[in-house]
Amino acid sequence: MVKPITAMTHDTDIPQGYKATALGVIPQKWEVKFLGDLLSRCTNGLTYDVSITCGIPVTRIETISTGEINYAKVGYIPNESGYETFRMQKGDILYSHINSLSQIGKVAYYKGDKEIYHGMNLLLLRANESLDKQYLYYTLLTDHMRHMAQVIAKPAVNQASISTSDLKRVKIAVPPLAEQRKIAEVLGVWDEAIEKQARLIEKLALRKRGLMQRLLSAKLRLPGFSDPWKELKINKITIIRKGEQVNKDVLFSNAKYPVINGGITPSGYLDIYNTKANTITISEGGNSCDYVNFMTTPFWSGGHCYTIEAKDGINNLCIYQLLKNNEKYIMSLRVGSGLPNIQIKDLGNLKFMIPTYQEQTAIAEVLTASDREIELAKEKLERLRRQKRGLMQQLLTGKKRVKY
Repeated sequence: MVKPITAMTHDTDIPQGYKATALGVIPQKWEVKFLGDLLSRCTNGLTYDVSITCGIPVTRIETISTGEINYAKVGYIPNESGYETFRMQKGDILYSHINSLSQIGKVAYYKGDKEIYHGMNLLLLRANESLDKQYLYYTLLTDHMRHMAQVIAKPAVNQASISTSDLKRVKIAVPPLAEQRKIAEVLGVWDEAIEKQARLIEKLALRKRGLMQRLLSAKLRLPGFSDPWKELKINKITIIRKGEQVNKDVLFSNAKYPVINGGITPSGYLDIYNTKANTITISEGGNSCDYVNFMTTPFWSGGHCYTIEAKDGINNLCIYQLLKNNEKYIMSLRVGSGLPNIQIKDLGNLKFMIPTYQEQTAIAEVLTASDREIELAKEKLERLRRQKRGLMQQLLTGKKRVKY
């Protein structure tokens, strides 16, 4: 007899209309079922060399790395017959069953908007007639299912894997079909709000890029400014410093000051800092080589980090916006094959057209206001995502009911 894979919960305080199960206390009319009994399909995809650049689009592991189907990260197979059984249907779910342990169990829902075929190293889950497709998708997103993915995964050297048999033996809570659909409908409203907010952020970012390019090239002049601009080297108007390397074993995860060391996110944290707030940073090497940031708090500048400090008569925020607008050009300064890096002399020799201090300040104020608008929109997006996660926890466990 196969032993079910569940997360055991014991609760002696059972409200009226609820019952105790292996998954905890759930409504009386809900059932606990094996995932495999609710699927009409749970299979791996077609095996083929996907190195060509055109043909039939096919999914790869990285296709769902962001939690949605990214059509810019698909592979291609020759446009031949024999693949129809691998053509995805609207409502199919892709499940990452071979990946790093932190990424395993990630899912994406196929909306049927573009043709795509199911490739290897991702499972395709298709709900049967007793399970609403979107309800299944939301269930797979829960903390419980991500936890179960970690539990049943078999770790290897560089990645972990989940077998289809183990996945099918995971138990989930299943309400009546009408309630499933209503739950999915409610959560779908939140998804629409999240997608709308994400589109707004993209629109604001695009508008800011256009504004930045025009203001920093003098194609658009702010009212009241007409003085000519001067071409100057960065090392003539700023002080460039390279940070000080610290070993990983002295870093903390919860200390006060971030350590900026050649990446987009902090390498760790320290209780001391070596650089004051309101300083520009540029990543010196690695995958994020050329990344320009503006640190609003004190921090530790690491060995793969350049800091830029404006000299007298130069607005720090304007220089930040200027460098941010030229990240791609800064990337072209990389040298070396193993771990490409940017030399401090090459960075210092960059030439830009610089306006008067007063115009620099005015430009910085406009672009900073645009950045703040984007930041507020991102904060709202994160609030929506948090609210949706909380609602999922309530609805998908039966703690909060919907009328259906």
